[in-house]
Amino acid sequence: MRQATVTPNGDRIRWVELPGAEPARLFLHGLGASSPVYFAAAAAHPLLGGRRSLLLDLLGFGISDRPADFPYTLEAHADAVAAAVEEAGLAEVEVVGHSMGGAVAIVLAHRHPRLVANLLLVDANLDPIAPARRPGSSGIATFTEEEFLAGGRERVGRWVGPFWWSTMRLAGPEALHRSAVNLARGTVPTMRELLLGLEVPRTFLHPAADGEPAGADRLREAGVELVAVPDCGHNIMFDNPEGFTAAAAAALARRTAGE
Repeated sequence: MRQATVTPNGDRIRWVELPGAEPARLFLHGLGASSPVYFAAAAAHPLLGGRRSLLLDLLGFGISDRPADFPYTLEAHADAVAAAVEEAGLAEVEVVGHSMGGAVAIVLAHRHPRLVANLLLVDANLDPIAPARRPGSSGIATFTEEEFLAGGRERVGRWVGPFWWSTMRLAGPEALHRSAVNLARGTVPTMRELLLGLEVPRTFLHPAADGEPAGADRLREAGVELVAVPDCGHNIMFDNPEGFTAAAAAALARRTAGE
């Protein structure tokens, strides 16, 4: 485990690092998750192994600190990640981001372009989401922060079930709520618009059963490669580990080769 101070108050982001060759890979988890839990098997898989890999927990989640005074916007998350990447002595990394982690990765590439060489998005959030009583950021966003701290967190735990809750419960309550609200709100311009404007190679993995993501034609026109992965839902790396690693390895190999 390694760590870096990323705020003026001394709050630390932590990550599990696997040794290997550079350019390095940075793995960013989704809402209520943890990168070592979600990505360790993939990062060590023979198709993806051998590269220096940072399985990083966003501030407020997993093994990272959980400051109650941090805004937890996508921009703030991206800036904190940038500080950690710089502390690790890295630039031009390959970024793999799942769900909210994909949204953070897009903002990271937009705000800190020298740190990102290419982008692999795993069913990432591209657009704002209306609050709705269901698992995920949209459900958490139906609570005010006061309501969430006063019992909403426990209700969400019952909504999401024991699998997701196993890592979600590690998140700071303010971090979880603010991150969800800000993910549902999105960025201005939206994450989709930021993605379309990036110049780095970009790949978007999505479950084949869901069909193509909204705006697929425009994404392709902008150079985003869309890859459907069979036999999976939103958590592609859990539902179809071999399919995920094969798709990710193929995408990153093409990008490394400059194709």
